[in-house]
Amino acid sequence: MADLDFDLIAAPETGRIRLTLRGELDLGSAGQLERALREHAGPVLLDLRGLTFMDSTGVRVLLEASEVAAREGRALAVVPPAGGDARLIIEETGIATLLPLEEPT
Repeated sequence: MADLDFDLIAAPETGRIRLTLRGELDLGSAGQLERALREHAGPVLLDLRGLTFMDSTGVRVLLEASEVAAREGRALAVVPPAGGDARLIIEETGIATLLPLEEPT
């Protein structure tokens, strides 16, 4: 059953794949992101601007994605949410300094 509060769209972009997330990244939706990251082994841009909520499971998935990319020498960039609860989680947990953040252009 699909999580009604979460969407993940994969779209090719020059030299990488953009994974755009919308809604809630939590225990119910984290598996979708994990699968998408495994399917796209090349450079990835994670666009989190559409996230409205993220729990500790989402934090774990982001940290693991960053660690795997670094270990495998793959490019990973994360566009953080502009504001709201998801942005607050990234800032207050301290993971902002551990993620390869890329501000939107």
